[in-house]
Amino acid sequence: MPATRLARLADFAYRRRRLVLASWIAALLAAFALVAVAGGDWSADYNTPGSQSKAAADALEQRFPTRSPDTVDVVWQGPTTGLKPFLAQAAKLNGIGDAPSDFQSAKDLTVARLPLTMLPADVPKATGKTLLDMGAKATHGDVRVELGGGVIQNAEQGPISSEAVGLTIAAIILLVSLGTIVAAGLPLLVALFGLGLASALIGVLAAVLPTPDWSSTVAAMLGIGVGIDYSLLILTRHRTALANGKTTQEAVTQAVSTAGRSVLIAGLTVVISLLGLFAMGLTYLYGVALAAIIAVLVVMVAAITLLPALLAFAGPKIERLKVPGLRTNPGGRASYSARWSRAVQRRPWPAAIAGTAILLLLAAPATGLRLGFPDAGNDRASTSSRQAYDLVASRFGPGANGPLVIVTPGDRAPEVAAVLKTQPGIASVAAPALNPAKDTAVILANPATSPQDTATEDLIRRLRDGRLGPDVEIGGRTAQGIDQAEATANRLPLFIGGVVGLSLLLLLIAFRSVTVAIKAAVMNLLSVGAAYGVVAVLARGGTLGQLVGIDTPTPVPPFIPVIMFATLFGLSMDYEVFLLSRVREEFLRRGDTSAAVTEGLSRTARVISAAAAIMVAVFGSLALSPEVFLKLIGLGLATAVLVDATIVRLVLVPAVMQLLGDRNWWMPSWLDRLIPRAQLEAPATV
Repeated sequence: MPATRLARLADFAYRRRRLVLASWIAALLAAFALVAVAGGDWSADYNTPGSQSKAAADALEQRFPTRSPDTVDVVWQGPTTGLKPFLAQAAKLNGIGDAPSDFQSAKDLTVARLPLTMLPADVPKATGKTLLDMGAKATHGDVRVELGGGVIQNAEQGPISSEAVGLTIAAIILLVSLGTIVAAGLPLLVALFGLGLASALIGVLAAVLPTPDWSSTVAAMLGIGVGIDYSLLILTRHRTALANGKTTQEAVTQAVSTAGRSVLIAGLTVVISLLGLFAMGLTYLYGVALAAIIAVLVVMVAAITLLPALLAFAGPKIERLKVPGLRTNPGGRASYSARWSRAVQRRPWPAAIAGTAILLLLAAPATGLRLGFPDAGNDRASTSSRQAYDLVASRFGPGANGPLVIVTPGDRAPEVAAVLKTQPGIASVAAPALNPAKDTAVILANPATSPQDTATEDLIRRLRDGRLGPDVEIGGRTAQGIDQAEATANRLPLFIGGVVGLSLLLLLIAFRSVTVAIKAAVMNLLSVGAAYGVVAVLARGGTLGQLVGIDTPTPVPPFIPVIMFATLFGLSMDYEVFLLSRVREEFLRRGDTSAAVTEGLSRTARVISAAAAIMVAVFGSLALSPEVFLKLIGLGLATAVLVDATIVRLVLVPAVMQLLGDRNWWMPSWLDRLIPRAQLEAPATV
């Protein structure tokens, strides 16, 4: 009987392969049945708990039950004879409140703001699509109708799924790197099984926890990427064992008991990083974190259970159906990687300095990262929301696209409105609207500057500095962005410290080395910094931004750096674990750090390069999404993975480990006694 838990699990999966496969199929069918019965709708509250914008939104929800702080803006150019019938018809749609009776007019343009009865994310997309159809029908002759607001932006997004593109590119990379159709198909099959089961479970999650619709896309990209990576790592060790004369059963057991341990450590590191999102205190991030964690856990379990069963079914046939023109040598070492490693190790100081300088250069633009929420002014020029934004700005000024929502006691409403009119930076103030109990009023005030202008942020901070008196709350989209950026900045040290600390503990348990753990954390932080720098450059628009569809300078939503850090820190640890597991294995066998680094890099370079290429392709496919923030997340993640698999793993790791020598494995005896030992892996024999 195999000695370790992982070895016993692999042996069970081999012997009971039919039961394992049937169990996965049954779990998949049960999950689909469950989501059909108990699946929920996507929803999210982007307000920051404890902020003024959240207090304003809560007051509106409680005291103005028929409206929310958000609206659908009907921008009507030309004769207005058809405007009131249009508004009356729109008011009958799900999520739309009573038709307004007061309008803003300037020259030939009229703006009517339809109140919502719920948050924009909760309004059915069908409502937005119906409004767009109504606007298209109303546009004729000298009448032009454009629509704006979050509901319209959601309706115009179109499909945001990039899974098919990512999977297609991943399949090509697998074929090139593995050389046979059977071998390339197994990681894809495992990823598809995991993706299907995780997607169904995320649908059930949406029923019990507010979960944004885009969380499923992020989870799918992460699940596909790590699922294929983890399967590729185990599959490579399996083929190596077969090439060295092992039977299929021995190869399966050995691959899972060695590479499977790396998969568990890497997967748990990603999960720990994602759990850090809970430290941010933003409720919508809870759903994002759990959706991504579900995807990672499902594919991680699939890699150490379903894949061994599939390998047992395949047997020696895994080397069949070779791709013409490709040569594979699963049992050999990559001689060019060995030569590269020795070249770096001969001159470690220049390599370490050059690699660090490149990463710092890439990270430098991150100092100019501007946090905030994009608005319709950043939408594609062809969309109705962008057309409405430009029309309103041209007639009423840029601030009319982001009115401040001011909630005040009803008896103080005239006083607050009068003070607002005297404030520099305020272009216009609407008449106060009282709730039915007349104890609360809402005042919409248009700034003189655009929602993304720093002058608008300064205006909100001045108004909040006691100028409007007590019990007055300022909300709206611009205020919401300010509050979330401040909350993110305040909680970021706790978040980063928690993620790094827990990851260090996991690495200490895995490698029994303080030096390895600290080195990994520092290098991963450099990779994350490089990704932030790339995101900052793309968000500026310009030539590089336009290549991926970002035409205008765009603020970066505060949640993007947080999600990127959680995801990237975990993924960077993946490659660190893959490489160092093999280096440590060779060190324990040889007792020579320098030779262990060369051998470890030569045996893992090919699989890490293939895994990184797959991850880059999967994340990079998010650039095709119409959502700006998904573009930024995807391209940032792709950049970091590329940097991590090249500059960090191929340059910095061998250089720094060569400089440190035997100090790589330093561990104080007192700490060694405190840190628990992981009994998952037996000594490798290949």
